[in-house]
Amino acid sequence: MNMRFFTLAAIFLAALTFSFCTDSDDPGLNADSGRLTVRLTDAPFPYELVDEANVTIFKVDARLAETDEPGDSQTVEAGESPAEEMAGPPYITLMEEEVQVNLLTLVNGVTRELAALDVPAGTYDLIRVYVKGVNVVLTDGTQYDLKVPSGAETGIKVFIRPGLVVTGGLSSDLLLDFDVSRSFIAKGNPETPAGINGFNFKPVVKASNMSVAGTLTGKVGTLEDDVVVGLEGAQLSIFAADTLNTTAFSDPDGHYAVMGLEAGTYSVVAELGGYLASDTVEVQIDAANVSRQDFVLEPETAEEETTTDGGS
Repeated sequence: MNMRFFTLAAIFLAALTFSFCTDSDDPGLNADSGRLTVRLTDAPFPYELVDEANVTIFKVDARLAETDEPGDSQTVEAGESPAEEMAGPPYITLMEEEVQVNLLTLVNGVTRELAALDVPAGTYDLIRVYVKGVNVVLTDGTQYDLKVPSGAETGIKVFIRPGLVVTGGLSSDLLLDFDVSRSFIAKGNPETPAGINGFNFKPVVKASNMSVAGTLTGKVGTLEDDVVVGLEGAQLSIFAADTLNTTAFSDPDGHYAVMGLEAGTYSVVAELGGYLASDTVEVQIDAANVSRQDFVLEPETAEEETTTDGGS
């Protein structure tokens, strides 16, 4: 079955998407191979002080597992090397060319295709992403070049649980979520550009099997003359079983999108300075589907602001 790479995408959390798909009209596809598409997206990141978060991806490969291993998708940080990664299944090179990406340009479901190729059918349980040329550019023009812990030599290892099964005649997607907010750690005082004296780069990537995951999208706005006007920069917090799963921020038109959420029920709240936080809303995410939830925030009154500031 062919494996095709999907594009890099980000809002302030980056994610790679691998899509396995078969087109019956493509004479090059057969029961022994499938097409994999890989995409990258970005998780929410406090971007007020940061103009660019750049990485150069120069190689991606995938491990063809011998057997399927059940389990949940998980986040794996660079430098980790569980014993299972040292086993002997073969690796399939999916892409080997330099692709420079500013993760902060990949927002709200935007993706960029990295590669498209045929791969053997089977179960893939590990992705390795090789990166270099990592740097952060602040809004005042200051640039910090960052050391890559191990992603340039051994690749950033991302385990896929459950494994992504590539079957002839079918299609599936894998989203690699590159969490910028946890991967680029500011040093110094992050309140102003002058207070920042560098960053540590510790890449955190989560794999989401899109065949069992869905997308949450919507708009955050406020009423002006009985018309809902979009609000930029509102933070959406998505909780699973009282645990923060991920966050997102609305764009200049108030729109937001969160990809790679496993099927299930989530609690979502929207917040923005100067406005009352929304009620917490229960949202159902279905596999391979898009769920929509809009929020309308009310401006804080002077009395509410005084109460909040005074703590009484």
